[in-house]
Amino acid sequence: MRTFVTRSQARQLLHNKFVVVLGGSVQRSMYKDLVLLLQKDQCLTLSQLKSKGEFSFEQDILVEGGRLGPMTNGTEYREVRQYRSDHHLLRFYFLTRIYSPYMESILEDFRQGLKPDVIIISSCVWDITRYGLGCLEQYKENLHKFFNQITTIVCHDCFILWSLAMPLGKKIKGGFLVPEVSHLGPTLRNDIIEANFYSGRLADAYGLDVLDLHFHFRLSLQHRMPDGVHWDALAHRHISSLLLQHAADAWGVDLHDSPSPPGQMLQGYREDYGHNIRPEWPRPKPLLDSVPLQRCGLIQYQQSHFRSDRFQLVPPNSGRGFSLHPRFQADDHCIRRRRPKFRTHPYPPHLPWVTPRHHAYG
Repeated sequence: MRTFVTRSQARQLLHNKFVVVLGGSVQRSMYKDLVLLLQKDQCLTLSQLKSKGEFSFEQDILVEGGRLGPMTNGTEYREVRQYRSDHHLLRFYFLTRIYSPYMESILEDFRQGLKPDVIIISSCVWDITRYGLGCLEQYKENLHKFFNQITTIVCHDCFILWSLAMPLGKKIKGGFLVPEVSHLGPTLRNDIIEANFYSGRLADAYGLDVLDLHFHFRLSLQHRMPDGVHWDALAHRHISSLLLQHAADAWGVDLHDSPSPPGQMLQGYREDYGHNIRPEWPRPKPLLDSVPLQRCGLIQYQQSHFRSDRFQLVPPNSGRGFSLHPRFQADDHCIRRRRPKFRTHPYPPHLPWVTPRHHAYG
């Protein structure tokens, strides 16, 4: 079974690393969970997930925006947070658009200041809802501008991870969906899929790593909050594990399996969400995650040219050694097997013609 990444594993993997998280409210919760994970093996509480723009969270500081400025739900909202310890530095920028004058100022900070070692970025929902007609086409153009800029500013060894937007609910109550664009709610979940497909293909074309959170959480909708946008503490701890495991694979680091999460880590979750915790979630990990990366010869695939959920290893006794081959047999928990359909002629020649019952249309 897949287990959560522990505090010791996260601290060792991000030792002396400058991590930058850019995005909306979901990415803010990702940043908070990483900050909490670096200090203790506990999950976020419901109040911590709902809080916005607070002056301090788990020894981090509010650098800009938030409660230092106007608390609004508009596109002009800003929030910059930073957590710093002796060997870790995490920073969060709240985004409402993937490329804008504000993003240019952030990139200028990277150009003149400290270069980040890890950049985790996602921007989609605000881009395709709050910028008028044709916002989807503008989103595609802004993606080209951002990917072109970010690849030339940061160092060549910087790990850039583009995170796809997570599944949305049928009824959305998020703060970004103001009454002026409330008519987009019923179709927004489908627009997200189209935007994810385009942004994921484009990020891969620019050589960036892509983490498809929409795919990973499509069967874990019970962990989505009632507003249809945000997710609970267990989901964010799973996201942190996916992020760190992806970074470990890119750097050629083997994260050994750890025991199941201790009871104290889920204490806050039980108090806020109840005792109905599914022990089988998260789902079993693929075969590739259980084999050390050094044994697979996958160092040349550091830039995410493989996906562990799409490929599996050939057993060593097959005579071909370790190599990547497509997985032809889908997991039972991913795709339901359909029964074979016998395609026959609807009116065989040996059977008499039967007049349909509903033949009168007058």
